[in-house]
Amino acid sequence: MNVPPTDLGTPNPGALPGSGRAQFGQAATSALGMKWSALHDAAAVVATLSGIAPEPMTPPLRNFPAIMRDAGGWRRAMAEQGIEDISAFMEPGISALLEVHARGVNPAAPALALWQEFIAARDALLALSPPPGDTGSMRSA
Repeated sequence: MNVPPTDLGTPNPGALPGSGRAQFGQAATSALGMKWSALHDAAAVVATLSGIAPEPMTPPLRNFPAIMRDAGGWRRAMAEQGIEDISAFMEPGISALLEVHARGVNPAAPALALWQEFIAARDALLALSPPPGDTGSMRSA
């Protein structure tokens, strides 16, 4: 039997009633935030393998998923797709780097190339952020 989930928009188990932690729409933002954070964790591994220091998670980076949730519309859709696209090249890239490293080969050069691809793609996503004071959801362009 196909029964749709009935807990959409209800608080997470263990969340305090009225805490607002799992309001409708925030679950998707939470998932987006978790993917965003996981990508940065993976990128830190890539940076380490390339021999450079990982970047700190600055407020603009940390707040990007919430900004996209608030912007909505095409900005949010493009951010979600962009995060999926970055994941699509990071996962096999990291697997290959770890395999190379496990074989005793220095992965610095390919890791640096993957790091640079990550930074370019991530910066393109950050450019989706609306200007201050612009919600982005009311705009069609």
